[in-house]
Amino acid sequence: MNIVVDSAIPFVDKTFGPLGTLVKLESKAIDSAAVHDADAVVVRSETKVDEKLLSGSKVQFVGTATIGTDHVDVEFLRSKNIVFASAPGSNSNAVVQYVFAALFALARRKHFLLKGKTLGVVGVGNIGSKIVRIGKKLGMHVLQNDPPFQRATRNPEFISLDDLMVSDFITIHVPFTRGGSDPTYHLFDEKRLMLMKRGSLLINSSRGGVVDNSALKSAIANGVVGDAVLDVWENEPKIDVELLSMCAIGTPHVAGYSIDGKINATRMVLEAFCAHFSLPKPGDFSYLVSPPERPIIETDNSGSSAEDILAHAMSHCYDIEKDDKALRNINSVDPAERGAFFKRLRSGYHFRHEFSNFKVKIDGTKDGELKEILSSFGFGINAVLNSD
Repeated sequence: MNIVVDSAIPFVDKTFGPLGTLVKLESKAIDSAAVHDADAVVVRSETKVDEKLLSGSKVQFVGTATIGTDHVDVEFLRSKNIVFASAPGSNSNAVVQYVFAALFALARRKHFLLKGKTLGVVGVGNIGSKIVRIGKKLGMHVLQNDPPFQRATRNPEFISLDDLMVSDFITIHVPFTRGGSDPTYHLFDEKRLMLMKRGSLLINSSRGGVVDNSALKSAIANGVVGDAVLDVWENEPKIDVELLSMCAIGTPHVAGYSIDGKINATRMVLEAFCAHFSLPKPGDFSYLVSPPERPIIETDNSGSSAEDILAHAMSHCYDIEKDDKALRNINSVDPAERGAFFKRLRSGYHFRHEFSNFKVKIDGTKDGELKEILSSFGFGINAVLNSD
């Protein structure tokens, strides 16, 4: 069996390697000639999978180690009876942790508490639902918008996007679609952005085209949008560096880049691959990951608030400011090379461990609320009783 895989997908040698002849290629090298004799193709979001790529090939299976599928012509695959698999929800914990790492980083910079603030969640699927749950545990007032889900569930908690604009923080978690009942292309256009609460924060870690980047620059310049956190950008990898300079935090499309998320994605695609080709289901992948260097997080419990402890624990696991600084170095790169620079940041990214790989050492007499909040993020608890 011939299997063409994107060489940037982690652990492919140990997972797909034993199942056939593995051809590892960079995204840009996965073309019609490369896949002509392949039985299966496994890609990332950089590869467009459509008739142009697959016409004349013998490909039976296509997998993408991503949650998004807008780079795949699913209808074409269906018309050719080509089995397709993606990895929905595989990196949901990583993205949730990215969003709150950004919120706590800005809370430190600007000296505010999250408790009591209004958080608007647009898209309440695998990621958004977890953000809703954690936001409530933090004592935030959480507003939710998800028209397709609202129609399916008739959940009274869902509100219109107009009503959600009163939020202090808005975080977006929708798929990228141009058609259908609920298109998301430029969902946040000039008109929408101008309806946001003045001075509020917009976080986008879904797809760049969900937010009109040109309109966002105007909204920030006018002070309507107080801050923006962008992990995704229109026209990636050739991002708007002027917009980056206006953002509070900018990162190179790495919100979901955790070791755990990558393993989950590879496992989900591999399981679908094995099911299609009638191969034994793969076993446990935990052996592929080394534990973090400092899995125990020491905290100063004397007088520290729950948010202080959370902020410290998060920064121990994930320094979002470091990713922001790395992307801002793009300004020192020749404009013609900035796209390649952005791609290198992604392909060379040091995947972070999710919070479930860490234990927070806290005073055993601390109230249960802190422990519950830490657990909601996935942290383990190492509660220690003082000897005195």
